[in-house]
Amino acid sequence: MSGWTNEAEQRRGAEPPLPPELSPRRAAAAGGVPPQPSRGGGSGGGDYGPPSTGGGRGRGPGRRPRSRARIVKFTLLGLVAALLIVSVSTYFWADGKVRREVDLSKVEDRPSGGEGTNYLIVGSDSREGLSKEQEQDLHTGAAEGKRTDSMMVLHVGDNGNTMLSFPRDSYVTIPAFTGQKSGKRYPASTHKLNQAYSDGGPELLTRTIEYNTGLHIDHYAEIGFSGFVNLVDALGGVDMCLDKPLKDKASGADFPAGCQTLDGKQGLAFVRQRHQEADQDLGRMRNQQKFLSSLAHQAASPATVLNPFTLYPVIGSGLDTLIVDKDMSLWNIASMFWAMKGVTGGDGKSMTVPISTANLQTRNDGVAVKWDSAKSKQLFAQLKNDETVTVTSK
Repeated sequence: MSGWTNEAEQRRGAEPPLPPELSPRRAAAAGGVPPQPSRGGGSGGGDYGPPSTGGGRGRGPGRRPRSRARIVKFTLLGLVAALLIVSVSTYFWADGKVRREVDLSKVEDRPSGGEGTNYLIVGSDSREGLSKEQEQDLHTGAAEGKRTDSMMVLHVGDNGNTMLSFPRDSYVTIPAFTGQKSGKRYPASTHKLNQAYSDGGPELLTRTIEYNTGLHIDHYAEIGFSGFVNLVDALGGVDMCLDKPLKDKASGADFPAGCQTLDGKQGLAFVRQRHQEADQDLGRMRNQQKFLSSLAHQAASPATVLNPFTLYPVIGSGLDTLIVDKDMSLWNIASMFWAMKGVTGGDGKSMTVPISTANLQTRNDGVAVKWDSAKSKQLFAQLKNDETVTVTSK
């Protein structure tokens, strides 16, 4: 048997066994069989193939890209989580600052709602938060109570946004109302629009606007002198370009012609001055529209929104003294400012209610402003139906 076996091995070309002292690699160098790849994932690696550097699967250079991808993935997830936490925290912080003090549900005999959204934006002469020294420095005086320095309806709709200003001396019908303090019922009467706010606050002013325009006011927003100054200063000033020098002793305005940045004190003086305007209150309203539009544009710019050192002071200053209705959310406030910015950028129209007489002599209210009945009626109908505004102020 052994003979047959030896002859068979020789016919198959069997090679003599390697000496035990030679490793597979040395055997290969000596002319033996080439080293074979490891067939297992064992910790020893066997006699063939490179030894494993660790247990399990081992870590070769080919696994580094997967490790980098994992690091990038977890880093992005961390950033998203951090951004979410900051956003939620900012929302609740800002929401806690909103002063929801106006109850529009108290407004009587409201007109039916139209298309789009109407914001009644009011600038009051409230001295709340101002010291005696600040009142003197800002030329505000120390009058008791509150009156309105400006009144605008911002209509936001599908056919462009419209910022419509109402002269505070507009001669309108103030509908019947119940006195806030006396509880006495007062009949309807004709007075300047500003009188409605003095007699019944935001609710009566809202009702008077609705009664004389037929527009349903969805939201109310009001800011006083202190809030206005702080907001402008938090923005780092508001850029304005003046065609001519402007000087008004009553408001403290004193500006050269040309483009310049107005701080809070200067901005307040600019929007309050009227004695250098040929049409007095109407001229002041145009300046107010320009300033508020520029303010909204800067507040919504990337330089403000993407800079937390500017964004948070602006939000805090704006909301600390901004008085709104009880149903107004932060989303509504943001929409209002974005719409104002849109009007500045040309996506809308800025105008004054059409006027027929700017110097109407009245029996008890001195000189007042009379609206153009036909044009005003057409304008209010276009806004109510959210149509493209074709009516002009003149």
